[in-house]
Amino acid sequence: MACNPEVLDNVGLFSLLDADEKAVLAGQVEIKTFAPRQRIYKTGDPGGRGYVLISGSVRVTTVDEDHQEVLVEAPASGDFFGFASMLDETPHLTNATASEETVCLEIDRGDILTLVQQKPHACLDLLTAVGRRLHAAHELVKARSARNPNDVIEEEQTTGERIADSVARFGGSWAFIITFAVVLTVYTAINVWLGRSAWDPYPFILLNLFLSMLAAIQAPVIMMSQNRQDTKDRVRSELDFDVNRRAARDITGLAQKLNSLDDKIGDLEDLLRGSARLPDQPPTQTIH
Repeated sequence: MACNPEVLDNVGLFSLLDADEKAVLAGQVEIKTFAPRQRIYKTGDPGGRGYVLISGSVRVTTVDEDHQEVLVEAPASGDFFGFASMLDETPHLTNATASEETVCLEIDRGDILTLVQQKPHACLDLLTAVGRRLHAAHELVKARSARNPNDVIEEEQTTGERIADSVARFGGSWAFIITFAVVLTVYTAINVWLGRSAWDPYPFILLNLFLSMLAAIQAPVIMMSQNRQDTKDRVRSELDFDVNRRAARDITGLAQKLNSLDDKIGDLEDLLRGSARLPDQPPTQTIH
């Protein structure tokens, strides 16, 4: 079904196009309606077409290394999906499924090529819109990558674990050692000075009982704190792994996009050079 140019006004990718450029593009694209749970495309399908969501909802998913479904994105109205494969002419790497009755614009590479051939300046507008989308994605990745592991650990920490950490922190400090040494010295000195009237004469059996009780309580508390430290290290390592994996994926994606943009800019330069030469061509002479 043909597209009304006014529909393109709500599409961020085409927001910078003027009325004439939108009219040219509207004459090329088609409006497609998908039923609930209908698959728009699947992994491995030829990437000749991209889509822009007009109404409804779409789930774009993939399958990770553990064969678990991962939600890549849930496009909002006016967002595009499947364009990378369409521009690169490579098979789709994700699955797109309509969650409800959904209306989309279906755009193929030829539609974009026709627009650029008739309106060369539209290419710069499209690249600018794509650049804004990339910047927004980079800011999102930056915010997720900057997540502090200590904040994650604090969110999951219980009251008992906080007490265990505090006890272990104090038990391993010079304040505890000095205080404990002073208490033992004063305790033994008083009992030696009192002699036979001391409540705990030498060899300080009551003091040994207190020390044994303290050691019996302190040991498991310190072990609890050590277990917490192991948990902290595991959380930090998992977050570091996620950051490194996202960074590697983003670097690879950016490299592919830069190469694609370089090719598109080269095609645009060739097209502009060809358009600039046309007025300089001498008129055709007819020989009678």
